[in-house]
Amino acid sequence: MAGALGLSRDPQRWFSCLYITAEIVGMSVSPWLAVTLTLRRFSLAVPWLAVLSSSLIPLTGNLTLLYILRIFQGLSGGFTVPLLMTTALRVLPPPIRLYGLAAYALTATFFPSLSTAFAGLWTDLVDWRFVFWQSIPLCTIAFVLLWYGMPVEQPRHERFWRFDWQGFLLVLIGMGAFSTMLQMGDWMDWFNSPAICVMALLSGVCIPLFVLNEWFHPLPLFKFQLLERRNFAYGASTLLTFMIISLSSSALPADFLREAAGYRPEQTYPITLEIAAIQIVMLPLMAVLLNRKGVDSRIVSLIGMACILTACIGDFFVTSNWNRDQFYLWQAFQGVGNAMIVMPLLMMSTNALVPEEGPFASAMVNTPRAVAEAVGIWLIQLVHRERGALHSDRITDRLGQDRFQLVQGMNPVLQRPAALTPDGLPAFPGSMTALHAQVTRQTATLTYSDDWLIIAGIVVCLMVWVCVLPVRTYPPRIVFQSK
Repeated sequence: MAGALGLSRDPQRWFSCLYITAEIVGMSVSPWLAVTLTLRRFSLAVPWLAVLSSSLIPLTGNLTLLYILRIFQGLSGGFTVPLLMTTALRVLPPPIRLYGLAAYALTATFFPSLSTAFAGLWTDLVDWRFVFWQSIPLCTIAFVLLWYGMPVEQPRHERFWRFDWQGFLLVLIGMGAFSTMLQMGDWMDWFNSPAICVMALLSGVCIPLFVLNEWFHPLPLFKFQLLERRNFAYGASTLLTFMIISLSSSALPADFLREAAGYRPEQTYPITLEIAAIQIVMLPLMAVLLNRKGVDSRIVSLIGMACILTACIGDFFVTSNWNRDQFYLWQAFQGVGNAMIVMPLLMMSTNALVPEEGPFASAMVNTPRAVAEAVGIWLIQLVHRERGALHSDRITDRLGQDRFQLVQGMNPVLQRPAALTPDGLPAFPGSMTALHAQVTRQTATLTYSDDWLIIAGIVVCLMVWVCVLPVRTYPPRIVFQSK
């Protein structure tokens, strides 16, 4: 898509960075706007913003306009996700709230994997523009359903006179700078770049001021007092960690197959589609299970973490000869584990909330979730820079020490002839290019193996966190007496 839009490396990165940064800002203010403008009116406006911004991107090659459209696209994505959680917490009574939260959980586990599969199909089999144009029918359906199902309410425009402008500007500058710094820091050489230093200073100053402002503001965007409740603090913090862990099931397998095996997007999508298919079954099943009396949600989440840990350990033994078939088993563990983690987290973090607290809870759960996307990008870039450079140096050094092996016949694994002749000259045209490709492939394999090992370590830390933190594990229920 970047090639079709005429984007070079730097604009590509800014094109991706702007979406996540705008998404964070959108998630921060979406619940407040929904309460002020009414949930119905705001929900009806968001699909049109998504359609206009997405459908116009393939029609322009102007870089400035592309950036503006991308920002609006990120805002529409950020507005959308908290609306679903706000609705579930506001209108669903405790006995069926978990089913609404299961629908919300689809935004974290099902739809990202499904959208990856659709993107692969569109780009390889139809036309890359449909990655953006698919929003037209989908958002039209969403608009019709919202218009039919959302109740009519009176807007509360007087809230604009008490709008938290200080908090909005602080979250815009602070979180925007923090997100951009994490995503672009590796590319801009971190603190050797004046821009990164300025962003680090802005985020270090604005984020603490934002917390202080929200704590005392009469009509805040965030209600940090909710973190005094152990369950909510546990759910919000652990969901952030879960979003980083979920990279092991979505981004890493697809990136490995692209870099090491040369897969096209259309060849990669079945491994992400497997995750999506499992969520359709597991999320409603988890809602039924967690609503049963005596089911400890911490035990369920621990089993899910054990499944993801098993998958990460299995993927850790990846070799350069792996293809899509070797990932299917471990992706199944990932799919089951994702559902068994996210549903208990949502239940434990919302089981003591009243409907009036739903918008605040939605903002405080979803904004860290969006920040986790930037943190995940930073973590992967850090591992690939440090460990990738180490593996590349060691492999190259090994080639120098055992250089005579490069003339000793054919490689039986890769079916390639020796790269050099005994006098040190290339054995055939392109032999050194082929050798470099093999080194790159082995380096990528070892680096991705480290990625899964590090994520496995994060999962172990999260399992310890679940075991030591006492939380209320059973949801409140309304008991209906039979006649």
